[in-house]
Formats: sequence, structure tokens, C-alpha cells
Amino acid sequence: MYKLLFLCTGNYYRSRFAELLFNTMAAAHALPWQALSRCLAIEKGVGNVGPMSALAINALQALGSNLAGAERFPLQVEECDLQAADHIIALQEAEHRSYLQERYPTWVNKVEYWHVRDGMPTPAYNPLHEITRDVQRLIEHFRGL
Repeated sequence: MYKLLFLCTGNYYRSRFAELLFNTMAAAHALPWQALSRCLAIEKGVGNVGPMSALAINALQALGSNLAGAERFPLQVEECDLQAADHIIALQEAEHRSYLQERYPTWVNKVEYWHVRDGMPTPAYNPLHEITRDVQRLIEHFRGL
């Protein structure tokens, strides 16, 4: 089983959504991949309520995703998480590259960077739609399509 690591700032919204959606889709396609997610700056999430964003949970439910793992609280990435991953994705390069540079500089150029901005979904921009599209593309890539 290959390990995919999603990174974001607080491991509460974007990376958790990506993790659970990816795992549901990978299982549906019998892919030998398992995702997990971690945060780069757990201290930035002090205002978060509960283990995971209700917006992300509701969106996952609407997509029919498995919610196994939604009950755990955010986790700070550690060196061992980075070392154990076969592929690493940071959800927004503009936001996360600097955290990696500061805290895990040897990993800066070993990470794939997406460009999913943080924020509440609006008609003009919905980060969860962006992640869904990017996860679908990643699944297609891993399937060799």
C-alpha cells in the first residue's frame, strides 16, 4: 500500500477533506493508495471548533464519501510522516511553501504543490470543488489514465 500525505496549515478543512475524499475514491477504484493528512502550523488552528470542519464533513456526505477518520483532531506533521509518504501534496503553494521552508527545509522541493486557496465556499470560489477536481485528476493519474 502506497502512502499519500496531504498537508495544509491547520489540518481541519482542506487537507482533511482531500484525505477522506481520496480514500473513498481510491477504494472505489481498488487503487493501492491510502491518504493521510497533517498540518504544517497547528498553532494557527486555535479557533477551530471540533475535530474537523462541518463544511468539509457536509460536503463529503453530499459526495457519498466514507467519513472514517473525521472524528480525529488535527495532527501536526512530523519528520516521520514525511519520510513514510510515497507522495506529498501541499494544498496551496503560496501558503505552505514558506512553512515547509521554515520547519522542514529538506522537503520543500519534494512536495507537489496545489493552488487551493483557503476560505469559505462562495459562488465565485469553492475550495472544496477545487480539491474535488484535483483529487479526481490525481486518481486518474494513479490509475494510469
